[in-house]
Amino acid sequence: MRSTAILLLAALGFTALVAAPPKTDQEIEAYLETLRAPGRFYANIDTAEGAWLRDLTKSLKVKRALEIGTSTGYSGIWIALGLRDSGGKLVTLEISARRHAQAQENFRATGLEGLIEARLGNALAEVPKVEGPFDLVFIDAAKPDYLKYYQMVLPKMRRGGAIVAHNVANLPHAMSDFLERIKTDPAVRTEFANPGTQGFSVSYVK
Repeated sequence: MRSTAILLLAALGFTALVAAPPKTDQEIEAYLETLRAPGRFYANIDTAEGAWLRDLTKSLKVKRALEIGTSTGYSGIWIALGLRDSGGKLVTLEISARRHAQAQENFRATGLEGLIEARLGNALAEVPKVEGPFDLVFIDAAKPDYLKYYQMVLPKMRRGGAIVAHNVANLPHAMSDFLERIKTDPAVRTEFANPGTQGFSVSYVK
């Protein structure tokens, strides 16, 4: 009876009532590759780094994540892929209206928009408004502000959660105060990873 009803609704033009199947990881990764085509406005991490972020998100069984610096959503999609198993959610912050709009389009295209809350605004003003606690925070915004972001999010972290920062290998001079802090802060245990060319720091909260 149910299948007959669905066919009848479709015949009457109510096709929107029949949900499309969710996109597979492989389909989403193929879409992500299209964003890397010459001339596309995508930014901020490479493929290997995205896969690494996805795997870290999965391994930590993240339920709540925060991204500071959405760009066009490329890294957020990789994080959201890691949230699928846990049913978690990502809050992501972007200051540029253009990049924010592009990110929302990309989130919809991958079918992951239900896992992502994209907010437009200056992260320095928005981070204090975002309620924790968080299992994962990814920082990839203005490099001289990394220490400020770190200080804002540290009190919002769960024990065992990770604060991840991007570009620590290729732009260390732009965040020297942040790097010194995470290496010496007794509240965290910091490691470094280089799955791509730009580098991550990973500070696990004790």
